[in-house]
Amino acid sequence: MPSQPLLQRLGSLLAGYNYNPHWESSKQSFLEWVGHNRHRVDCLLLESVDDFSDVIDHLQKHNILLPTVVLVAGGDAISPGENELASTNGTATVDPACDLAISYHAAIACVPYNLLKELHRYIEQAIEQFLQLPHQKQENHPPAPDDTRHFLLSLQQQRLTEKLRERLGYLGVYYKRSPQNFLRNLNPSERTEVLDKLRADYRAIILNYFSDQGNLNQIIDDFVNVAFFADASISQVVEIHMELMDDFAKQLKLEGRNEEILLDYRLTLIDVIAHLCEMYRRSIPREG
Repeated sequence: MPSQPLLQRLGSLLAGYNYNPHWESSKQSFLEWVGHNRHRVDCLLLESVDDFSDVIDHLQKHNILLPTVVLVAGGDAISPGENELASTNGTATVDPACDLAISYHAAIACVPYNLLKELHRYIEQAIEQFLQLPHQKQENHPPAPDDTRHFLLSLQQQRLTEKLRERLGYLGVYYKRSPQNFLRNLNPSERTEVLDKLRADYRAIILNYFSDQGNLNQIIDDFVNVAFFADASISQVVEIHMELMDDFAKQLKLEGRNEEILLDYRLTLIDVIAHLCEMYRRSIPREG
């Protein structure tokens, strides 16, 4: 990261997250440090300067395969895996550095300077796509046993996955969340479908909460998983609970029965929220 103004800005942007950044201002010192610390690095941030191609060549030559975000001066943001598609179908303006980075590996994110505020999201995407990165797309042509690049890629993916699991709790699961599946990003019909699924699962929790069936925890886990990957908020869970309680209250009233029994199901809401909060809590990197 040769540019000091950019370095200062990135430092401010990343200060709000639990990253442990290490900066190098020269190409030589950067390549030496990465070579000695490749197994400690979760993601590279590269500035597309004049000697960018030399950096990529060195990483390739030494089989240093890591999640990477490239900061570029212009063009559109390119998410991991979109580089090759964007450069061939004309759907985005691809910076030459991004085009060059395809030769390194396909899980490269390119972020123009005007979108640096979204850097955290692109870092997450780069790591997520790297963990899913295949060495060869052709299933009929598997890599040879002595293919060093394939072996090192698999090893790096395994090490990164283990680091995320051990050091960051559920963050490995967190990286598998796709923003396109978040409730706020779904179209109306898809959003309705997910909310209907949540309502049905929550109804099953209510109906089984005070029974002797042993599958209650599994039912709660199913609900929490859907809510987590849809990025559902606690207020949305509360809203689902209140809607269901209103429905039950109307039914009890029609049957001439006391509605006070519904007060007991506040325990259900607390239990479900606790499970969901724990899922979110364990998806946040631990300090230190």
